[in-house]
Amino acid sequence: MKLSEWARRNGVHYQTAWQWARDGKMPVPVVKTATGRYMVLDRTAEVTGRTVAYCRVSGTDQLAELDRQAARVVSAATGMGLTVTEVVGEVGSGMDGDRPKLARLLRDASVGVIVVERRDRLARFGLEQLSAALEATGRRIVVIDDTEGGEGAVPGARVDDELLRDMAEVLTSLCARLYGRRSAARRARAALRAAFEAA
Repeated sequence: MKLSEWARRNGVHYQTAWQWARDGKMPVPVVKTATGRYMVLDRTAEVTGRTVAYCRVSGTDQLAELDRQAARVVSAATGMGLTVTEVVGEVGSGMDGDRPKLARLLRDASVGVIVVERRDRLARFGLEQLSAALEATGRRIVVIDDTEGGEGAVPGARVDDELLRDMAEVLTSLCARLYGRRSAARRARAALRAAFEAA
């Protein structure tokens, strides 16, 4: 889980938890991700099934990136104490509900943990609801890099602003339909910057 979430649950100020993690004084196991963020290893949530890495790219021209993404996810998951038993790679839009490999993973009760690199690799919208539904059956989703530096990131924007993230995701998906996938994130960022400057 994220360090901020652990701090909130345990009544510790985030800055204090960060200093503990930095100085190696945390009362629970902590790992530092490739992006420099601290993640608390949640030993209380016992994994009751297999751990599967799910990787996705938008088009067939990105197949090489799919392999690199899989290597990053497996490496990060291993660093968090998870043993990945299968890697599932899929080509398809994050907005498209027709992703048979993801549907198979979600239906498979033997899969206890689904590990993804970023939230948008699994779903553009509704990740919180999907996580809640899986947790109700004793399963969970682990997001390796939960920063807002994904495709819809806006430079200078607050990281914890959920409304901004949702706007970026909507704009990215609309721009992808209008202008093509490659320039969608750039156009979405430009639109959000223009909205901020006008405000």
